Amino acid sequence: MAFEPVYVVDGARSPFLKARNEPGLFSASDLAVQPGRELLLRQPFAPDQLSEVIIGSAAASADESNIGRLCALRLGCGHSVPGWTVMRNCASGMQAIDSGIQAIQTGRSDLVLAGGTDALSRAPCYSATRWCGG
Repeated sequence: MAFEPVYVVDGARSPFLKARNEPGLFSASDLAVQPGRELLLRQPFAPDQLSEVIIGSAAASADESNIGRLCALRLGCGHSVPGWTVMRNCASGMQAIDSGIQAIQTGRSDLVLAGGTDALSRAPCYSATRWCGG
């Protein structure tokens, strides 16, 4: 089956933050929403014109378990734009982009915001003998 080409039209990212010995100041959704806002400000369409938002996250916190939906709402997409989360360890962000491409190729979506985020300083750390994070 042949597909029409799908194009990535823009991108944005947050800077890497310095690792510390305590949880960082920003949640994973904070680290996704800020560059997402900047990216959407450059576009000729409103956030509620997106077909869907797909966010990859390998270690979402309990209060951000569906981080894709949370980001869609915080970006101003409204309640009619679905947001969902991909978890595929280190490939989560790339899987989100691939899922967006497939959604467009199959005609399910016309315009997708996809990417990845994590705030690993807030993720629990497990060892073989005990839990070591918060």
